[in-house]
Amino acid sequence: MSLVARELVDPAFFSRLENIELRARSIVEGFLTGLHRSPYVGFSVEFASHREYVAGDDPRHVNWKIYARQGRLYVKEYSAETNLNLYLMLDVSSSMECANTGVSKRNYAAALAAALAVLALKQQDAVGITLYADRVTGHIAPRAKARQLDEVLKLIEASKPSRVTDTYTGLSQSAELASHRGLVVIISDFFGEPLQLMKKLEQFRYRNHEVLLFHIWDRYERDLPIDGHTSFHDLETGELLTTQAEAIRESYQQAVNAWRHEIEQGCLKLGIDRVELTTDEPLDQALLDYLVRRAKSFA
Repeated sequence: MSLVARELVDPAFFSRLENIELRARSIVEGFLTGLHRSPYVGFSVEFASHREYVAGDDPRHVNWKIYARQGRLYVKEYSAETNLNLYLMLDVSSSMECANTGVSKRNYAAALAAALAVLALKQQDAVGITLYADRVTGHIAPRAKARQLDEVLKLIEASKPSRVTDTYTGLSQSAELASHRGLVVIISDFFGEPLQLMKKLEQFRYRNHEVLLFHIWDRYERDLPIDGHTSFHDLETGELLTTQAEAIRESYQQAVNAWRHEIEQGCLKLGIDRVELTTDEPLDQALLDYLVRRAKSFA
């Protein structure tokens, strides 16, 4: 693992999260009401072998073709390696490069994705990741194998920011790659029209995924805590705007808050959790606080 990859998985960070589990709020494949107790044990989606039928076996799993040839009953067995498919969706558009507080949204989001991958793999769940901007730029299907974390981190490291103004096509393509029900975690700044975002999120909900949004902010973007003659640079369009920050702060904050409220209301209607994080917050504490609240909902 390279130096950059190791920086995403600081042992001290993960030691604080050791007793916190990712728990799904609805029934997803292999994950029932937040517990590792699968209704599909022994009969998941991947064929493994045959064995002779014994009384009490589900007749749906009988191989009737073998019975027709040999006159003996055999049932199909399937591998059931994991309890949950965790789909990490990471926004790599240029707006994620914003770094007014010293840490870019991109690096903060990457560390968050790494943290969630570590937690899920420790539970022997399957983890996959999709990088997207105006299209999918990288993808690893969910697996629970030993080297899955290394592969996830390498993909994150190798990614390049994509200058786009609309990430929703990429998010739509990402939905097509989440083929089995599971927990979809989307990490982004979600810049764009809330109505369009909700339409894309509906694609995940239509497939019976549980969806969790981590909404990443640079505090300067959200609150505009500066004064004086200031130049604002759009990282996606390249546009430059110069103005007096204090002259526009109130109207700017009102517009941002209205936009945030519209997204929050849309998520509530779809039954989607949304968590706001700012890059000047210690990630370990912010994630720990959320996972504790989430775990308590299953107590």
